[in-house]
Amino acid sequence: MKKLEHPDILHLRAADGWLGLGDCVSANNELDEITPELRAHPDVQLMRCRIYQAARKWDLIVPVAETLVQQMPKMSEAWIQRSYALHELKRTEEAYDLLLPAAKLLPKMWVIRYNLACYACVMGKLKIAMERLKQAIDLAGEDEDIRLQALGDPDLKKIWTLIPAI
Repeated sequence: MKKLEHPDILHLRAADGWLGLGDCVSANNELDEITPELRAHPDVQLMRCRIYQAARKWDLIVPVAETLVQQMPKMSEAWIQRSYALHELKRTEEAYDLLLPAAKLLPKMWVIRYNLACYACVMGKLKIAMERLKQAIDLAGEDEDIRLQALGDPDLKKIWTLIPAI
């Protein structure tokens, strides 16, 4: 894929800036200023997913993230965005099933296991949730305090009392 260059890269950076300020409309407008044939660039599409997430437009994320997963299967954020949007659309089982292959494809990504734990817990598969959460904790190591994060995550509420023992 062709690298984004001036002025398109400036529009992408401006979109990120607007998003940081909480202005999803201006962020999206910046992406519309990018050269039409480069709007399908993975970096642009990923930014579009981030904008849609901030705007809580879950149904718009799914097709964009799906395209990214197909184009760039090692882009972890595409997998995560797609499944998170599906989960927010109350399609948690689909979110889990579609994220599962990413665990094998990207074996060092703790956040994938963490999200799988959340989805399993929501579905009532508590043993699987605990296994996935332990994997996330092991992968993250001391860099992240996954236990603390998990104890505040409402998706994991059903296993909160078990988390300290992991």
